[in-house]
Amino acid sequence: MRLSRIVIVVLLTLMSTHVLAQEKPGAKNVKAVRFGKLWDAKGKVWTNAIVLVDSGKIRAVTTDASAIPVGAETIDLSKYTGLPGLIDVHTHMTMYAEEARGLPLLKQITDTPPAMEVFLARKGAMRTLEAGVTTVRDLSAEGYMDIAMRDLINSGEMIGPRMFVSGYGLYATQTPTKKEAAIPGAVFADGVPEVLRAVRQQIAAGTDLIKMYASTGTDDDVTGFQTYTFEEIKAAVSIAHQFGKKIAIHSYGPDGAREATIQEMARRGTFYVPTIDHNRYYIDNGDKIGYALGYKERLQAFIPRNLETPRKAFKAGVKIAMGSDAIYTMFGENTRELGWFVKAGMTPEQALRTATTNAAELLGKERELGAVAPGYVADLVAVEGDPLSDIKVALNNVKWVMKDGTVVVDHRENTGSSRGP
Repeated sequence: MRLSRIVIVVLLTLMSTHVLAQEKPGAKNVKAVRFGKLWDAKGKVWTNAIVLVDSGKIRAVTTDASAIPVGAETIDLSKYTGLPGLIDVHTHMTMYAEEARGLPLLKQITDTPPAMEVFLARKGAMRTLEAGVTTVRDLSAEGYMDIAMRDLINSGEMIGPRMFVSGYGLYATQTPTKKEAAIPGAVFADGVPEVLRAVRQQIAAGTDLIKMYASTGTDDDVTGFQTYTFEEIKAAVSIAHQFGKKIAIHSYGPDGAREATIQEMARRGTFYVPTIDHNRYYIDNGDKIGYALGYKERLQAFIPRNLETPRKAFKAGVKIAMGSDAIYTMFGENTRELGWFVKAGMTPEQALRTATTNAAELLGKERELGAVAPGYVADLVAVEGDPLSDIKVALNNVKWVMKDGTVVVDHRENTGSSRGP
């Protein structure tokens, strides 16, 4: 009798161990996200897709409900279409402003102390996430505020998109002798030696990339005069590459849009970030920003020319990535650029690629970001409608956002989240 009891206890122990094994290690940390449709940016549209998320990464994409581990949390987004987290490769996250403060937006940027500006910038960061943008490339900031903001987000002390930052942007001298320039985020460098020094300074500060302003043109200024020589630009590119950093070149004007230049960009695989919609934003908000009279006419005349260049570049096979140039109160409007890309001749899917696979490749993160696939970072967006037939769906109907496996935005009327048995 005693031996029988021992055998029964052993059998029960083995059965219990077997049941635990069925749960799979870490099953309680797994999230199973269900989408009615899923565009994975890998060439497939899934129906009734299930994305298994584990420790901030995508473990699997499947339609097989039996693949969901016992004990996993299930998030029901079956009413929505899933997309990869979107990427905006031209922002100015630390140059946040708001109308409620009662000052011209530009004056807020120039007068606000750095610590206060970083604190306020958390609002723009949240609005950026609400637009479905989970990663940004930030292109110039005063006082290395962008590095501070990047690190605060990475450490979990601030909620916001993943940031790749450039520190100060390089400018050629453009002020009279003995007069200080009031250009936020600018470091002035003339000639090859100074350019090399300035690039090295940004790298030493801990930036992810370099930004160089190689022409005039920004805000209400639509001129496009080249400010850096070929030798200076080449020096900046060479030293940046030597340190394993990419470089973004600011370029307005006809020289950057010549047919020969476009063909050479296509041949070399150089990325083009058009930033068309920011001109629309400046027209809508120029009085609040503090622009002088005449800005609307200049910008309205510039937009058609600005649109024609990406149209030509797209036809020529140039790689295009989405960049909003978001600044002031523009955060949350980041993806409106995609609508202009459709006007330039792209299909909605091609436009979405500029904010996913293309943008990830520009960042050198094409195996981590910009797609929904095993091993990729768990950045997911749910939209109401079909963005592959109407790009406005991606612009206006973002309902839910996950970044690094954590839900950061949830604007659904009825949430659907449960823990499996």
